[in-house]
Amino acid sequence: MAACALRRGLLSSVSKYNKKHAHRILSVADTSCGFEVYRARIQCRACGLSGGVQQRRFMSSRNRPEGKILETVGVFEALKQHGKYETGQLFLHSVFGYRGIVLFPWHARLYDRDITPPISDSKPEPPGAHGSKEVKGKTHTYYQVLIDTRDCPHISQRSQTEAVTFLANHDDSRALYAIPGLDYVSHEDILPYNSAEQVPIQHELFERFLMYNPAKSPPFTARDTLKAWQEKNHPWLELSDVHRETTENIRVTVIPFYMGMREAQNSHVYWWRYCIRLENMGSEVVQLRERHWRIFSLSGTLETVRGRGVVGREPVLSKEQPAFQYSSHVSLQAPSGHMWGTFRIERTDGSHFDVRIPPFSLESNKDDKAPPAGYTF
Repeated sequence: MAACALRRGLLSSVSKYNKKHAHRILSVADTSCGFEVYRARIQCRACGLSGGVQQRRFMSSRNRPEGKILETVGVFEALKQHGKYETGQLFLHSVFGYRGIVLFPWHARLYDRDITPPISDSKPEPPGAHGSKEVKGKTHTYYQVLIDTRDCPHISQRSQTEAVTFLANHDDSRALYAIPGLDYVSHEDILPYNSAEQVPIQHELFERFLMYNPAKSPPFTARDTLKAWQEKNHPWLELSDVHRETTENIRVTVIPFYMGMREAQNSHVYWWRYCIRLENMGSEVVQLRERHWRIFSLSGTLETVRGRGVVGREPVLSKEQPAFQYSSHVSLQAPSGHMWGTFRIERTDGSHFDVRIPPFSLESNKDDKAPPAGYTF
């Protein structure tokens, strides 16, 4: 049951009992990552969690000099086990805890190397990649979302809030810019809720992209500016493939994005960004120490990259803070290539092990168009 997948609980405490389910008042308090867990005393008899709970209120916190204040945010809704969430759906991120709103969905192909597939309908390994297992892809829903800027300071140590980047529109082939507070969220990471507020999410694009319409459910509908922005930037926003693999309870998920092509010194340079999430699925505390990448280009070159940590950090993954997510970039002088590698992980006793990064393709769009427009309207 998808309702049983409310991982790491963000949910909580005062309970009222009925014959089938517990009605809970849910609250969230400020900690180093922005939220603190309060465990429910009474749970659903059927699944141990709250899949059938209705009218579950939850709250968020903010710091004031005199102390921590809890504010009512909204009421949780039932999880969608079938179908997709619509534009305007408010949600709480089940792993990173931030408030957000759905802009539109993406239908990606998920290649999960933890599942052994039949030979047919599988994706072959790139040349030289570790292992020889072919992986079957299945359709999986992700969402383009806006993050509430009030929550960004609380999640910045666990997830980049400026991870969606574009190539700039001028001659500098290496210049990038980011749209703050834009993210991609998997269907199972959505904890939907509703709110009586007409502007429940604070983000500079909220009122440019969405309008309040109480006759609709959810009561926020797309403006023409959102539709035009989505259509114009589709090649640079599109999420098509997701790759996942678990090694010794550390799950690595990779999502590559094509960014476009630029000319530099009489040659073509193709750019991609890739988003990586590491998640500790076990109880042992570990720390990422090193990265080791292999980058193969269609031009025939094979590059090796080694270094300490990722994006200048060596994140600790624990039961309390199990996940870390970041984005980076790669460029090739060829329209396609492959990447794969390992992360060196350290245990608390000083021993190490290598976590595999699933191999993924770097593919350019066949109809490479003009540079993206970002969010100019």
